[in-house]
Amino acid sequence: MDSSFPERAMGSLGDLSATFRTLALRNGVDPSDEALAAACAARMAAQQELFILRDDAASTMTGLRARGLRVGVLSDCTAELAQAWTQLPVAELVDARVLSCEEGRRKPDPELFRLIAHRLDAAPQDCLYIGDGGGNELTGASNCGMQAFMLRAADWADNDAHTREDDWPGPFLSTLADALTLVGPSPAVADPA
Repeated sequence: MDSSFPERAMGSLGDLSATFRTLALRNGVDPSDEALAAACAARMAAQQELFILRDDAASTMTGLRARGLRVGVLSDCTAELAQAWTQLPVAELVDARVLSCEEGRRKPDPELFRLIAHRLDAAPQDCLYIGDGGGNELTGASNCGMQAFMLRAADWADNDAHTREDDWPGPFLSTLADALTLVGPSPAVADPA
């Protein structure tokens, strides 16, 4: 699985079933349809355990949207995330998504950053980009004109990200909720009474 991540993250092996069939064949196994279905179900169940959000993710996204901002997700990911997307608790809080496995590109490809800005109906220069630095994303976002911030939360050192920019010299946030301080307070709501 690890060695196939670049292919899987670009979607070049197809959906999960096609991916698992290809990987099995590479290892000299021609799985039955039943075995393939069981492997895919087991993989999705295992992945569901990894789709755990930060405690402040939903409240931060809700706060950003309350300020009239649109929220986007740009992820280097495999078919599992694309397949599970609608089941994620924050899916309804995301206005636009760009998943590498659906676009056939990986970070720091500038086209991905331009695409998420376009889907958010914004110029890259008007976008804040927050990430852990995996996939050289912070440099990629900055090179496209976005203002990039590394999310360097308390668990940052414990998490492993592909080609992470550990030496990122730019600004960072200690929590995702700190993003709310970058955009100011929510607008006042008029009392209808």
